[in-house]
Amino acid sequence: MDQQQKVTLTFSDATPALDLPILTGSVGPDVIDIRPLYGKTGKFTYDPGFMSTAACRSGITYIDGDAGILLYRGYPIEQLARSCSFLEVAYLLLKGELPNAAAKDDWVGRITQHTMVHEQLARFYSGFRRDAHPMAVMVGVVGALSAFYHDSLDINNAEHREISAIRLIAKVPTIAAMCYKYTVGQPFMYPRNSLGYAENFLHMMFGTPAEAYVPNPILARALDRILILHADHEQNASTSTVRLAGSSGANPFACIAAGIACLWGPAHGGANEACLNMLEEIGDVSRIGHYIERAKDKNDEFRLMGFGHRVYKSFDPRATLMRETCHEVLGELGLHNDPLFKLALALEKIALEDEYFVDKKLYPNVDFYSGIVQRALGIPTSMFTAIFAVARTVGWIAQWNEMIGDPEQKIGRPRQLFTGAPAREFLPLPRRG
Repeated sequence: MDQQQKVTLTFSDATPALDLPILTGSVGPDVIDIRPLYGKTGKFTYDPGFMSTAACRSGITYIDGDAGILLYRGYPIEQLARSCSFLEVAYLLLKGELPNAAAKDDWVGRITQHTMVHEQLARFYSGFRRDAHPMAVMVGVVGALSAFYHDSLDINNAEHREISAIRLIAKVPTIAAMCYKYTVGQPFMYPRNSLGYAENFLHMMFGTPAEAYVPNPILARALDRILILHADHEQNASTSTVRLAGSSGANPFACIAAGIACLWGPAHGGANEACLNMLEEIGDVSRIGHYIERAKDKNDEFRLMGFGHRVYKSFDPRATLMRETCHEVLGELGLHNDPLFKLALALEKIALEDEYFVDKKLYPNVDFYSGIVQRALGIPTSMFTAIFAVARTVGWIAQWNEMIGDPEQKIGRPRQLFTGAPAREFLPLPRRG
């Protein structure tokens, strides 16, 4: 057996040198195991944002940002998005393998049978203002699920974990659609077991008791693809939040509510909404040149939203797929000449051809296209992040479930570099200057 690789850490003070093991994954960068560091040296590492720190072992999602690769359980996202439904991908993320025909039918059936929420839960909505942001409502309502489904909250019981997973995947779309209906003053629409996952969500969003809603299959497939492309994305902020909350032993509903709260942040889940706001600010194709020049000016605070990506340094593989879907939807709805969409397509063309954007690899990302698609579907911008939460719920659950089964997992406890006042003498009130 080959000797394990190691790195030797030396110090400029009197601290003895320390050998640290190097861990090798199935793919991706090697990892220096720093767990012995504090015990043997009394020193911590300093890594704001955990940009160079692996906080866990995971076999779910792999990203190679330089090569533009995204794998779910080893499968390229391109293959899954073109050939699978969202619920097949959900099964894959949770169970590690794609289902066969019988397993798929059983899985879809179990999800379908759990899409309704407790009737008392619907009364929660009346406690919120009508103009409350949908994400504010989702944080509260999803967190409250544990008060209604407390029969399966033993996180050490595999059967309980699976029941909770099915309930969350099934009910979060219902909760999100109810958020929308509440804000527009329309009655809630009950889920329909005859419809697929994405079709059912469109029905609950846009159907009314006055007439039957028939989902357009092209639009339903577009939404299904949005869900697939956003289902998981490795150890991002919201996923790390779910894992951190779960490390304390919190129930899965509370952990997913924590993830929703983190996703709400504009630096994480609000990018596609920011893209549309930018398009509306530009306003007209004739003004694109002016805004392109502003984007190139380092002294100008304006930034083109939806271009480039923090992780993907070449291209976002999800964007290529979302671009196809975007053009399918615009063609189906006859919106290529709509002013906003015409502006978006013109901006896309310039960004793909302009030397400045090409050199800096500022390609349109998935948020650029998904915002356009959701706008075309009739989904208001305030709901964009809520739909992101619907998609990411399955990834959060898969990551949470993996964490529960990890024998190395400990309660999260980041350290700090303390820069405050050292110990000092307390002064009674009369002696304070």
